[in-house]
Amino acid sequence: MTPVHVTYLGGPTAVLELAGLRLLTDPTFDAPGAYPIGSRELVKTAGPALPPTGVGAVDAVLLSHDQHPDNLDRSGRTYLERAPLVLSTPAAASRIGGPVRALPPWERTELPLPGGGALRVTAVPALHGPPGSEPLVGEVTGFVLSGDGLPRIYVSGDNASLGLVREIAGREGPFDIALLFAGAARTPLVPDAPLTLTSEQAAEAAGILGARHVVPLHFEHWAHFTEDGASLAKAFAGAALTDRLHLLSPGASVSL
Repeated sequence: MTPVHVTYLGGPTAVLELAGLRLLTDPTFDAPGAYPIGSRELVKTAGPALPPTGVGAVDAVLLSHDQHPDNLDRSGRTYLERAPLVLSTPAAASRIGGPVRALPPWERTELPLPGGGALRVTAVPALHGPPGSEPLVGEVTGFVLSGDGLPRIYVSGDNASLGLVREIAGREGPFDIALLFAGAARTPLVPDAPLTLTSEQAAEAAGILGARHVVPLHFEHWAHFTEDGASLAKAFAGAALTDRLHLLSPGASVSL
């Protein structure tokens, strides 16, 4: 099976390389600092491992959502202006326009591979908080990547629902690789529940998905994350899934 090379840049941002294509998840390149969102602010505690100029050319950006600065910041928006293709939610496409193509849940598109064939990109649902929080947090998407001779990859986006993980696994699984946005994010906007997977939920999601490899994203570098890499390692150990977990340092890569 074609190998996948994942480079973690920090926060929700990673580069995926497979079968001659390069994909970028949620571009965030701003420096540490406080970033306003409505009447609130999100505090970034560390910058990316690479600047936008260090990422190199990509074939597409997989953007889970555009409405929060920890998933698309000011430098990330500038980056999108020169991206050949951005796949995201209908809401993001209507707000940003330009290269953003709307991909509603369960719809798919194909990206031609340099050596022939295609990579299928399927949008899958995500819930950025507890049920009923949609009007507050907005529309979010995840992605499934698949194709003949290619590994099946799940990119969760900011999803906090194991129910959706089960639905995605039932329709699209099992998976070879899962990029899970974790960190148990919490903000006053939804004070009583996490907005992303907890560490224990991430380990449970790995089992539900049947994922042989899990690369956590979006679990550090912002003050509103309440769980970190150490808690992920503990949760996966408790679920006897340590051998599936790939905790990368910013700038580090893994071939899967």
